[in-house]
Amino acid sequence: MFKMRNTFPAVGIMLMLAGCTQHKVEVAPVEVKPIHITIDSNVKVDKALDDFFSDVDAAEEGVGVNE
Repeated sequence: MFKMRNTFPAVGIMLMLAGCTQHKVEVAPVEVKPIHITIDSNVKVDKALDDFFSDVDAAEEGVGVNE
């Protein structure tokens, strides 16, 4: 019984000392960098196809006029 009588105050003192500690948390600012996106488009192919089919387009326009 004597051991129990000494144990409770010791645990109480330990809990009180643990409650007196201070904790500091620092949050660093988050750095946001810009994102660079490269989009390749096939403009040359589109122009080449327009040039290739220009005679077909001209023939279609000519057919519509004759009717």
